[in-house]
Amino acid sequence: MYTVELNNVRKSFGTYVAVDDLSFKIAPGTMFGLLGPNGAGKTSTIRMMMGITMPDSGEVKMLGAPFTGSVLKRIGYLPEERGLYPKMKVIDQLVFIAELHGLSPAEARRRAQNWGERLEIAQAYPKKTNELSKGMQQKIQFISTLMHEPEFIIMDEPFSGLDPVNSRLLEDVLVDLCKQGRTVLFSTHRMDQVEKLCDNICLVNKGKAVLSGNLREIKKRYGHNRVQIAFDGQQNGHSLQGNPLASKVETNEGYISVELAPNASAQQLLKEVSAQSAISRFEVMEPSLEEIFIDVVGKTDA
Repeated sequence: MYTVELNNVRKSFGTYVAVDDLSFKIAPGTMFGLLGPNGAGKTSTIRMMMGITMPDSGEVKMLGAPFTGSVLKRIGYLPEERGLYPKMKVIDQLVFIAELHGLSPAEARRRAQNWGERLEIAQAYPKKTNELSKGMQQKIQFISTLMHEPEFIIMDEPFSGLDPVNSRLLEDVLVDLCKQGRTVLFSTHRMDQVEKLCDNICLVNKGKAVLSGNLREIKKRYGHNRVQIAFDGQQNGHSLQGNPLASKVETNEGYISVELAPNASAQQLLKEVSAQSAISRFEVMEPSLEEIFIDVVGKTDA
């Protein structure tokens, strides 16, 4: 049983097609990244998964069955736009939201306190929401999403407004939840966090899936066509300019980055360069998700 299945889902608003024949599956206990540029259809897809809007065609299955409203009690949703009450005290707000999910006031207060201590924000509970920074508000909304211990957690830009320390706190929570068997979907522009956390991804552009699957396998398919070279002594990339093994050469502080020409190998380049200069480091680089993202979106836009 999959936590989520989208089968040929389509959604349009007037003449504008927001989601176009989109299909993907999310296995239980995994971290899934829904990626794409602005306007790609990510939020429209999430809203159909939540039942906020209905697809024009296709099917959304949630937790093994066609979507119904009753499944929402098993889902936690953190929207990109904050939905907190600005004049309400934080603790009262967390208890109220948890009660909407069926928790007793006492249990809601206990869970809120535990989460506040874990995310180092319990000291803000007596304050009103509008007295908190954007980052602190994001942590409060994050807690409100998890209070009822959902099986499936949807995070739309969960790290927005957070500094690196607090981003790490939330990352650790998401990893722990997956280890417990929960399923997490998050949509973000932070490719570094997707690369660090996600098992599988779906990259959408103009409403269509343009790249999907296991992240490690996707990166393998893109190969290793870039190397970084550091030389002993003074050296720059001029000696590699025009080399038929290199299609692109960039000189950086302390090293040279080389994109290999088609059909060229890193071993060929190493043999040629080491015959001319003393090398202190020669490293074959795996393509980053950001590079893959730019390449795929650029090609589909073209």
